[in-house]
Amino acid sequence: MNYRHAFHAGNFADLVKHAALLQLLAALTAERGALHIVDTHAGSGLYDLRGPQAQRSGEAQAGVMRMMAASDRPKALDDLALAVTAANGGGAEPWLYPGSPWLIARALRPGDTYLACEMQGEEHARLAQVLGAKPGVSALCGDGFAEAPKSVDPRSRNLILIDPPFEKADDYARIAVLAEDVLAKAPATTFLVWLPLKDLETFDAFLRDLEDACEPASILVAETRMRPLGDPMKMNGCALVLINAPEGLEAGLAEACAWVAAGGEGGAGRVWSLG
Repeated sequence: MNYRHAFHAGNFADLVKHAALLQLLAALTAERGALHIVDTHAGSGLYDLRGPQAQRSGEAQAGVMRMMAASDRPKALDDLALAVTAANGGGAEPWLYPGSPWLIARALRPGDTYLACEMQGEEHARLAQVLGAKPGVSALCGDGFAEAPKSVDPRSRNLILIDPPFEKADDYARIAVLAEDVLAKAPATTFLVWLPLKDLETFDAFLRDLEDACEPASILVAETRMRPLGDPMKMNGCALVLINAPEGLEAGLAEACAWVAAGGEGGAGRVWSLG
């Protein structure tokens, strides 16, 4: 696997994903009962936007840099902006970007647990440093697709974050299989799935497979199209799929997607229910 998220850290897709993650965490931690979270593709957890990989892509400029400088930033992105400021020690320049492990570990309550999976050795080593020795938190060097079903506890509330690199042709199929396996074991499990938007055929086929795998669970889709889906060789946007999500997230998701999409080329954001 050659993917390194440092090239893309803090880009438009991260804004959508992490704004949604924070909204979801706020809703789930407001409820009583221990929460168990599995992150199938955690990455290193914290990214230096001054590093050569981030500087080479320049994607953070249209993402987190735009968000932090904006006077019209919507409320749906405020929690993410606060997290970015905290990750930078309160400094004005957002040179460090917090990934999902940093955001999740910070949101945990006593009794909550978090398993962060990362297959790449170097990324896992950095992830273990970022997470440290916080109680209930563990970083595993392994395949999150394989580990998530084993880790889910039917006695707890569960959240699974799935954000693979989509370098392998079977990543879409493995998401559907994972969802089906976990829901058979713990039907109330909540999922947050991120995927790139390249062409409608791939997107629609994935949603059909996921709907079959997850029935009768509720499925909410949040799309951020940065440009028309005309070139399947480009990432023309991104989508989030939320399974068994708490009620009341739609407005915040729509607000975040619309604002991020406005930075694209004739793009748009929308949130809708599947089925």
